[in-house]
Amino acid sequence: MELVSGQKYLYYCGLEKLIRREEASMSSGRKIVIIGAGHVGSHCAYALAIQGICEEIILLDIDQVKAESHAMDIADSVCFLGSSVTVRTGDYEDCKDADMIVISAGVPRLPGQTRLDTLGASLECMKEILTHLEKIEIPGIIITISNPADIIADYIRKGTGLPRSRVFGTGTSLDTARMRRTVGDLCGIDPHSVVGFVLGEHGDSSMIPFSHLTIFGKDYRELKAENPQRYGGLLEERILERTHLRGMDIINGKGSTEFGIGYALADMAKAVLMNEHRTLPASVLLEGEYGQKGVHAGVPCVIGRDGIEQIIELKLTKEEQRLFDSSCEVIRQYMP
Repeated sequence: MELVSGQKYLYYCGLEKLIRREEASMSSGRKIVIIGAGHVGSHCAYALAIQGICEEIILLDIDQVKAESHAMDIADSVCFLGSSVTVRTGDYEDCKDADMIVISAGVPRLPGQTRLDTLGASLECMKEILTHLEKIEIPGIIITISNPADIIADYIRKGTGLPRSRVFGTGTSLDTARMRRTVGDLCGIDPHSVVGFVLGEHGDSSMIPFSHLTIFGKDYRELKAENPQRYGGLLEERILERTHLRGMDIINGKGSTEFGIGYALADMAKAVLMNEHRTLPASVLLEGEYGQKGVHAGVPCVIGRDGIEQIIELKLTKEEQRLFDSSCEVIRQYMP
């Protein structure tokens, strides 16, 4: 039976309320523990609080005073938000019922350092963290941020004994954002109109499969041919170089990166907690995908409530496959 206008109004109002109830129930009781409350960890907590996708954020850090100060500062900001998120400090007991554990502990890289240069100090931090996590039956998802990202994700996965679907890193998610921003800057368009991925190491050996890069839904090479005056500056070498250097430019300028990775983590957490089944780049253990085994590397993945649901295998050109293999080999050489 066709609804009259008044009935339609009531129907859609009821539907909207139902959707809101479902969204609220999806975020209800969601608890995230962040281990490491430095620049990155605190900005992850803030990005999560702003989005309101969880109800509780717990900060853990060896420097308890710093963790408490960050928690209080973020909790103050929540008063101005539309969500009601509890932000506090805690201990490893909180991991027993956490929906997600975020590991952001470690040392920041200094000007002139690569992410691989931080490996020794980061591993010492991870060993300490694992002494606590090994005693806990972890029910949720672990996402690692600490550098070098791919190696640390692999180390934590092995140390906890959890399946690859439940332990992974942010990987090339930030690299991908930087690539999209670079392309947008070069041709004066919104980076949301740029679709593509950065694959491999979260570092200087990462590669871009340009055969899958699109702008406005069109192959970027097609756009260059149609309008060389506007898109002629989209040189592959230039895009890759700027993608690689963007992070170091930030570190040289202010000492650390924090805002970008904070939102990269929050976006990934949202895909998990809201069960979005969304494709995002993540550092996951490869078991034959892309011709690689036994190594974590950044590749596009479908992410939902159970973590990594599917690895998307892009069809790479012969040269792209060679570059991806080379990047994986760099990661493999540093694995403890």
